[in-house]
Amino acid sequence: MTDRNPLLAPWSTPFGVPPFAEIEPGHFVPAFAHAMAEHLAEIAAIGTDPAAPGFANTIEALQRSGRALTRVGSVFGNLVVSQGGAALEALDRELSPTLAQHGMRVALDAAVFRRVAALYEQRDSLGLEEDQMRLLERTHLGFIRSGAALPPAEQARMTAISERLASLHTAFGQNVLHDEKAWHLPLTEADLDGLPEFVRAGAAQAAAERGLRDYAVTLSRSLIEPFLTFSSRRDLREVAYAAWIARGAHAGAHDNRPLIPEILALRAERARLLAYPDFATFRLADSMAGTPAAAEALLAEVWEPAKRRAAEERNRLLAVARAEGFTGALAPWDWRYYAEKVRRADYALDEAELKAYFQLENIQRAAFDTAGRLFGLSFTPLPDLPVYNADVRGYEVRDAEGHVGIFLADNYARADKRSGAWMSSYRDQEALDEAVSPIIVNNNNFARSAPTLLSFDDAETLFHEFGHALHGLLSRVRYPSQSGTSVRRDFVELPSQIYEHWVALPETLHRYALHHETGEAVPAALVERLLEARTFNQGFATVEYAASALIDLALHRHPAPETIDIAAFEAAFLDEIGMPAEIGIRHRPAHFQHLFASGGYAAAYYSYLWSEVLDADGFETFKEAGDPFDAATAARLKTLLGAGDTRDPMALYVAFRGRAPSTTALLRGRGLAPA
Repeated sequence: MTDRNPLLAPWSTPFGVPPFAEIEPGHFVPAFAHAMAEHLAEIAAIGTDPAAPGFANTIEALQRSGRALTRVGSVFGNLVVSQGGAALEALDRELSPTLAQHGMRVALDAAVFRRVAALYEQRDSLGLEEDQMRLLERTHLGFIRSGAALPPAEQARMTAISERLASLHTAFGQNVLHDEKAWHLPLTEADLDGLPEFVRAGAAQAAAERGLRDYAVTLSRSLIEPFLTFSSRRDLREVAYAAWIARGAHAGAHDNRPLIPEILALRAERARLLAYPDFATFRLADSMAGTPAAAEALLAEVWEPAKRRAAEERNRLLAVARAEGFTGALAPWDWRYYAEKVRRADYALDEAELKAYFQLENIQRAAFDTAGRLFGLSFTPLPDLPVYNADVRGYEVRDAEGHVGIFLADNYARADKRSGAWMSSYRDQEALDEAVSPIIVNNNNFARSAPTLLSFDDAETLFHEFGHALHGLLSRVRYPSQSGTSVRRDFVELPSQIYEHWVALPETLHRYALHHETGEAVPAALVERLLEARTFNQGFATVEYAASALIDLALHRHPAPETIDIAAFEAAFLDEIGMPAEIGIRHRPAHFQHLFASGGYAAAYYSYLWSEVLDADGFETFKEAGDPFDAATAARLKTLLGAGDTRDPMALYVAFRGRAPSTTALLRGRGLAPA
C-alpha cells in the first residue's frame, strides 16, 4: 500500500513538502483507513503498557502517536478548502463523521485515560519542566472535556454528537460555498458607472473565468465590497448586497437555516453532559476570558460608544447624500458608497487613488522584509517547489542559523476555494525526537487582475494572515501539540493583529506603496491623510463586528436552541441590542462559517476583540521604546511567538509587556475613547 499511495510513502520532495502532483482524491480513503488503524494500534500499545505510567511512556508516547494520520489529514484538510472541487467535497462529506468517530475513540480510551489521570494526580512529584507540566495538564483537561470521565452510555452519546456535528459542519460550509459559486451579477459597460479601473478589471476577470462576456460581480469579498463602495447604481448595489447577505439562506438543498438549531442543540447537549449549563460557559471555561460574562463585558465596553460613533457617521453620510439629491433612509447597501464620498470630502482620500500604490507583490515583500527587520528572517523564492495550484508561490524561510521552514502564499480567489483569508500548516514545528521544521500556508481571496492592486484593508489582511504564519514559523517548542498557533482561541489572534500595525507605518508605506505605473512612492501627504483617517468609519466597523460577536454568545447561551427559528431570532436579537438599521451584521447566522462550518470560533467570535486589546496595548511597547523595530522589544515578541502553548497565555503576554493589558489603546485606536 505504501508504494502505491503517495500519502503513505516516504516523500523525497524538496523540504518534505507533499508530492501534490502525485496525490489524487482516490488516495485519501485508503490512506486515512491505514493511518487510523496505525493510530489505534499505537493508542492500544500505550494503554496496555505493563510498565507503570510515566511521562515518557504515556504523555510523550501520545505525542508520537498518529503521525501518519496527522500528515494525511493536513494534506486533505488544506486541499479541501484551498483547492476544492466536487471530488474533494464529496470525500469531505464522507470522511468527516468517520474522522470524528476516530477522534472520539482516542479521546475516550479508558486505559490511556487511567494512565493520564494517574500522572495528573502525582504531577507535582514528577520533576517536570514547565512545558512538560503544561502538556500534562492540558492533555488531562482534553480528556476530561472530551468526556473520558463520563459513564459509558454518556460517552457513547458524546461520540454520536461529535460524528453528527462533523457532518453538519461540513454541510454548512459546502452550502455557503455553493451559494458563492452559484451567484454572479452580469454587467455590461452601461452598468459600470462609478467603478474605478481596478474594479472593472476584477469584474472582467471574474466574467472571463466564468465564460461570460463583459463583466461580472461575484460574492468574493475582494470584489463585492469594492462594488458596493464605488458603484453609483443603487439598484445594482441593492441586488449585490441582497445576494451577499443571503448566502446559506436559500430554501432547498443548500439551506443552512435548518442546520443551525441542530448544531446549537448538539453543542448544548454536549456541554450539559459535562455539567455546564450551556455551550458558551463550557467553551469559555478554557479561555483567557474564562466566562461568557467576561466576554460580554468587553463587548459592552465598546457597543454603546460604537453605536454613538456610528450615529455620528450616519449623519455625516446623510449630509453628503442629501447634497447629491438622495432622499429617504440610508440602507445597508448605501453605507460603503457614501462613506467613500465622505472619506474623499473630509480626508481628501480616494480609495481608487490610494489603491494604485498597493500592488500585491510589493505588499507581500513588505511583510517579508518587516519580518526580516524584526526577527532576522529571510524569504527566498522556490519557483520549482511542488505546489497544489499554479497560483501558489513557495519560499524557503531562513535565519542566521539556517533553515527555518517553508512558506506558501496562495493569494487569489478561485471558484472552488473557500472564501475569506486564513493561515494553516502542512507540517508543524516540533523537536521531540528530531528537529522538524514547519510548512506554513497563507490563503487570501484577492480578485485577480493585472496588476493585482489591493485596498488598504486588503493589505492589512495580508499582514494579518502573515502574522499567523510567523506564529507557526517562529515556533520553538518540543512537543507537537504545543506548536505555533495551538493556543487558546482568544490568544491566537494576538500575533496576527499586532503584525497589522507595521503595514501602517509611514516608513513601510513610503518604501513599499509604489505606484503600479510610475513606480513612485506614495506621496507623504497621502500617507498623512491615510493615517489621519484610521479612525474613520470605525463606528460602522465596530458595530458590524460586535453584533456578530454578541449574537454568537446569545445563540450559544440559549436555553432551548432546538426551538430556534433562526431568522426570527436574528431579527429579535438585533432589535433588542439596538442594531442600527443602516448597518448590516458582519456575518448573518446562515453564512457564519466561523461558528457553524467548524467549532473553531463557536462562542468565541469575541476573541478578535479580546486579542485586539492585547495587540493594541502590546504595540504601545514599541511606541514607548521610540522605535517600531526596537531590537529588545522585538526579541520579547519573538519569544512570545516561539512559545506556542508552553506557558499560560497571560503569563506570556505579561512577560512581553511587563504588565497586564489595558483597553485604553484599543478604545483610542477605534476612536471610541471618551473625548
